[in-house]
This record gives sequence, C-alpha cells and structure tokens, in this order.
Amino acid sequence: MGIEQEFDSNFRYVMVAARRARQLQAGSQPLVDSRSRKACKVAQDEIAAGKVGYVRADTPVLKPEITAPDIPKFASL
Repeated sequence: MGIEQEFDSNFRYVMVAARRARQLQAGSQPLVDSRSRKACKVAQDEIAAGKVGYVRADTPVLKPEITAPDIPKFASL
C-alpha cells in the first residue's frame, strides 16, 4: 500500500478533492499558494501541484457479519 498520485477515475479525483476541501474548511493550512480563497479550488490546485495523494487499499473492506442471539429475527409474511 503506497501513496498514489495519479487518479484512475474522475470519481476518485472528486472524492480526494472534496476530502481535502473539508480539511481546509476545518482549519488546515494550504500546501500551495493559490489565487483563490475557496477551499474547493485550493484543493484542486494542491492536487495539480502533486502535494495531495491518496492511499488505495489492496483488499476491499467488508462489513462484518453480526451473529448475536439478542438481535430479533422477523418472520416473512
């Protein structure tokens, strides 16, 4: 598992930019100088400069199956 700099889809690019924009809105300092003060544009500028990447997990995360006796089971009608 390493830090990825290139995006395999537009969806992943948007998700990374949105997460970084939320960090900037929460008070993080920008990693590059940008002409814009909007968090979304600053995040895009940081990605373009190669300052922001993401970690892609090798194995997908699966939801654990809950096997507890106290969970009610409902009969189908």
